[in-house]
Amino acid sequence: MKDKVLELLSETEYVSGEDISRKLGISRAAVWKNINSLKSEGYIIESSTNRGYRIINRPDILTYEEILPFLSTAYIGRKVLHFESLDSTNTRAKEIGSGSFAEGTVIVSEEQLSGRGRLGRSWSSPKGAGIWMSLLLKPETPPTEAYKVTIIAAAAVHKALSEEGVASLIKWPNDIVLNGRKICGILTEMSAEFSRINYLVMGIGINVNTTLEEFPEEIKNKASSLRAQTGRSFNRKSVMSRILNNLEIFYDLFLQQGTIEPCIKICRENSAVIGRQVLLIEGSKSNPVEVLDINDKGHLLIKDGSSIREILSGEISLRAMDGYI
Repeated sequence: MKDKVLELLSETEYVSGEDISRKLGISRAAVWKNINSLKSEGYIIESSTNRGYRIINRPDILTYEEILPFLSTAYIGRKVLHFESLDSTNTRAKEIGSGSFAEGTVIVSEEQLSGRGRLGRSWSSPKGAGIWMSLLLKPETPPTEAYKVTIIAAAAVHKALSEEGVASLIKWPNDIVLNGRKICGILTEMSAEFSRINYLVMGIGINVNTTLEEFPEEIKNKASSLRAQTGRSFNRKSVMSRILNNLEIFYDLFLQQGTIEPCIKICRENSAVIGRQVLLIEGSKSNPVEVLDINDKGHLLIKDGSSIREILSGEISLRAMDGYI
């Protein structure tokens, strides 16, 4: 009921308690109770005798009601499970993944206590400073095609940031880089049988307004945030919604036409690794290679000694010869 009350409130005009009561079929006392509940969540709501209620300021939270004005999707992000704190949004998404959920359901938390990146690495997720979210998807495609969803996500994040005036690069296959520092990581996990995907969990973590002081000492030379690199704060609701909007466009194209060509084009033109010498890490082995291109399947083409190899994302990692890419 609190969410329905919020939908009726406005920043531009007063809405009377009587109107809210009549439209929602609740008592004036119930209206007052829900208004107080919204205030406790950070909404600043002005009350005026004989005029009603008006929103003065909204909190910086990533609920469905708050991202809705920025959202243009048909289904992705139309169901949002919002939490103040979680160990990991991917973990929570997998807990509900085997049930009946709407395609494009988003699990988002204001902080993660045990955020995870690829290969089991930890991800720092301070409260209210970034976007820590996971999407539940059920693509009707073979499990061997699941890796393409990570490429879709990388392209969607890059395009969203570009719309925010940020020129980022993509470190194939799942990192977004700004000025040589990682600002976003993507972790896609899958539940599948031999020939079909049960569900995918796409985790996206973005350091938006994180300050340098909030980063653990061991990653300060590798990670950063949009705010730290640009010198300005960002509207997290806008950034999150732009990602979901672009993601649905690219994902629908993949489902309907089987292509990720626009995403590969974005990854090629904005690559942080093409044309560079990097360390290719496979298990316990590492060796220097030259990155040549990303092919039409989304695989990385590298020059390893005298041979040309095609690399599929998975248990491999790319690192700069000196520092972070």
